Amino acid sequence: MPKINNPLSELISDEIYTLLSKRGLIDQKSVRNFQIKKRFQELRSKNKMRANEAIEKLREEYPYLQFDSIRKIVYHKFNG
Repeated sequence: MPKINNPLSELISDEIYTLLSKRGLIDQKSVRNFQIKKRFQELRSKNKMRANEAIEKLREEYPYLQFDSIRKIVYHKFNG
């Protein structure tokens, strides 16, 4: 069985992720934003980067996003 690339493995099992993905129930943009927020927090805490440095690093990883777009993603509070 091939290895599943589950970007939400800390939240849901590979089996559930695969099932939801096959049924079109995973919002890829939200998953991307979740990954960006997580990476931002890692850069800030583990690498001791300032916020603007971390955002610039994320721009390198996501070159199709503008600085302000990434800033909005990392500072957006989910009201769930």
